[in-house]
Amino acid sequence: MTDLRSTAGRIVHVLIVDDSPTMRRLIRAGIERHPRIRVVGEAGDAREAREAVKTLRPDVMTLDVEMPGMSGIEFLERLMRARPMPVIMLSTMTRAGSDASVQALSLGAVDCVEKPRFGAAAQTFELLTKMLLVAADARVHSPAGTGVAVRPAPTAGWRWNGKWLLIGSSTGGVEALETILRGFPADCPPTLITQHMPAQFLRSFAARLNANLTPTVRIAADGDRPMPGEILLAPGGEHHLRIA
Repeated sequence: MTDLRSTAGRIVHVLIVDDSPTMRRLIRAGIERHPRIRVVGEAGDAREAREAVKTLRPDVMTLDVEMPGMSGIEFLERLMRARPMPVIMLSTMTRAGSDASVQALSLGAVDCVEKPRFGAAAQTFELLTKMLLVAADARVHSPAGTGVAVRPAPTAGWRWNGKWLLIGSSTGGVEALETILRGFPADCPPTLITQHMPAQFLRSFAARLNANLTPTVRIAADGDRPMPGEILLAPGGEHHLRIA
């Protein structure tokens, strides 16, 4: 779960976590061009990252997925339970719509960026810099889940009254949204959701929800008429839909 705090104008302290010294140097050079970003430390694995978080207290972290020992995904999950903080995944495995990206967002990562490819480093670091400045404004809380499964609400005697349920979820809210939706019964009221997430991730996210929830989950389309038992996700981007 995430809310916002004002960091306008102050220096944003960044911790870079990547097992490649060359990549760490490249990331540092790419993001420190911005006057408000300062790299306060680097780590090559989860153990080093854990100690750096304790001693350096960075505002935001970039985190690789593939690392020796503990993977970035596993470290992210532990970090969010022990000391939640803004994290941007930066990996060759976090391309648009990948399983690793959706899993990381579900665990509390603020966003995901694919590592720069040859000839596209400038654009990647421009995007990453913007994300770091935004992520520094996110106050990330420990996951709401307690490890106890959420049971779907009982439906005996329930009748749909013709109204829809609307849910808005911001950056960092994926985990909280999943926790809420796990309690929805198979014949839940028609539900419309806007989730602040890059459009290219939404289809994978919808597929993940559809596989794990009792109601049907899909991306909304223009002219849709949602019925009980359906959860529709706004497609993202600049789309404007008319729901019947």
